[in-house]
Amino acid sequence: MMVASEGFAEFLREELAPLGRVTMRRMFGKTGVFCDGLMFGMVTNDTLYFRVDDDNRAIFKEAESVPPLNYEKQGRTIDLSFWRAPERLLDEPDELVRWAQVALAAAGRVAAKRERTAPRRKPAS
Repeated sequence: MMVASEGFAEFLREELAPLGRVTMRRMFGKTGVFCDGLMFGMVTNDTLYFRVDDDNRAIFKEAESVPPLNYEKQGRTIDLSFWRAPERLLDEPDELVRWAQVALAAAGRVAAKRERTAPRRKPAS
């Protein structure tokens, strides 16, 4: 099993409810964790990973010792910029939500950066 089990997905939806509407979608053999359309987490084998960027890397220092979520492509390892949430967070709901808020902010920055760098489409005539 690579995706989130139904029980783990329900646990995350309940615990992360203070963020807003949390949804999950299977993708790439994993489960994406979304809030208001932004993917701030991923789950694989019932293990939660949070979005990391340059602005929140120091806050997530505790998670740095575990390899980030990645995959192999043409002999290279591709880092997905999702770091494993420490297991202790699953027993500390307030702390889990704080980490999720930081990851959600990173997801917003990543989305904004993509919008700024996306090529502009010409309007249809």
